Amino acid sequence: MRRAPKRRPKEPTIALINIVFLMLIFFMVAGKLSPSMDRDITLVETQTLEGREPPDALVIDKTGQLRHRGIVLTSAAAFLDRPDNRLRDVVRLLPDRDLPAAKLLRISAELRAAGAERIMIATERAIR
Repeated sequence: MRRAPKRRPKEPTIALINIVFLMLIFFMVAGKLSPSMDRDITLVETQTLEGREPPDALVIDKTGQLRHRGIVLTSAAAFLDRPDNRLRDVVRLLPDRDLPAAKLLRISAELRAAGAERIMIATERAIR
């Protein structure tokens, strides 16, 4: 009679999976996921440029006074009734930094009631 050969104990695959997973995380963190920018290129700086409102925007100063293309308006609804206003469905607001939020909300509600479908507020964002 032959003796049955001893079976080797099975190697745990969980340990191997853990090692491969840790290596994957290491290479994702240590490696670059996106190509780097050429060192010869320098990006344009826009911090010193003079800002100017878009021609189709409704400008609101800190007192709540409305202006469109330099003309003072009596109400937000008057902005939508102007014959030179091409974008009735999208209204771009340029509020002053010191404008109280309550006034901005009141003007937005008035624009909605007058028929504005979408109101976009333009802000200044500086990347430093």
